[in-house]
Amino acid sequence: MGKKVLVVDDSALMRRVACDIIKSDGRYDIPDLGHNGEDALKLARRNKYDAIVLDVNMPLMDGIEFLKQLKKEGLKERVMMFSTTTGEGTKQTIDALELGALDFIKKPDNFKDASGKEFTEEFLKKLAVVSGAGDHMAPEKAGADIHPSSTAVKTHNITLRPRAMVTGEKIVAIASSTGGPKALQFVIPLLPANLDAPVVLVQHMPAGFTKSLAERLDTLGKIAVKEAEDGDILEKGHVYIAPGGKHMKLAKAPGNRTRIFFSDEPAREGVKPAANYMYESLSDTSYAEVCCVVLTGMGADGTQGIVNLEKSKKLHIISQDEASCAVYGMPKAIALSGLVNEVLPLTKIADAITKEIGVTK
Repeated sequence: MGKKVLVVDDSALMRRVACDIIKSDGRYDIPDLGHNGEDALKLARRNKYDAIVLDVNMPLMDGIEFLKQLKKEGLKERVMMFSTTTGEGTKQTIDALELGALDFIKKPDNFKDASGKEFTEEFLKKLAVVSGAGDHMAPEKAGADIHPSSTAVKTHNITLRPRAMVTGEKIVAIASSTGGPKALQFVIPLLPANLDAPVVLVQHMPAGFTKSLAERLDTLGKIAVKEAEDGDILEKGHVYIAPGGKHMKLAKAPGNRTRIFFSDEPAREGVKPAANYMYESLSDTSYAEVCCVVLTGMGADGTQGIVNLEKSKKLHIISQDEASCAVYGMPKAIALSGLVNEVLPLTKIADAITKEIGVTK
């Protein structure tokens, strides 16, 4: 028997699109359908699903309220949002990810796009992660209740590198993917406004969503957060998030400063922006040390970039521990490289960054 998937959408067309794609993959079954959040909640109370594909805007109970009810009732369902890309839709998607949805996919603009190979492959790739049908996480991990404050750090097969004392200018470079928007709430807002370094961040998201993510994170803490713009000059105590659909790179600027520029190179590790490009570009900057932080996410983006960067820069590398990850892919890949200095639960990462970087007086 395949993984059980509940599809919830008030649009008959979108239910059909999702069901046709899911049924094309023999790993899944669709035992039930929901027309709104109320339907879905009744079904979730009675049955256990490996994944729920959830619309946002629905009558009676929308997707956001459904997620709030799941949390209130302690129902540990794994949810993939089926989201719009315009207006309020992007902010609602960020809300959903913060409430526990693991990932989302943009609804296609038309039926032709919905039936295309590219959309189908992306849909099934994300569903595999959310449902635990893929190789990127073990089935028991897929159903786990992830606690960001967990102290059950697993370091088997991981060799930690001793910390090296480095003087000079530093920068923080963060990579995150699936589960990242929620994880970042436990890191970015806890950084001090006077952090003695700029922070650059790649979160795997499509164009349009990273701006909403940046705006949300900017309201949650004291450190300034923005979606990066071409030509931005990096300032200490500021966080720059790579825009979806563009590779963010760093380069020297006059006055021993560093600026951001964008590249339209092909996707790498299947993602755009790619953390690999960001990390490698730092080799041409004047920073004495790069504090590399790899958070939850599928795949291995960031690892090769860090390996290449290590040839020319002093690095301090922090990997999120398995117990607090939504998906233990990217952090595992860098942890097994032998370059990592610290493997930490999510709630200890902001303190570790601040300790490594320091604050301005």
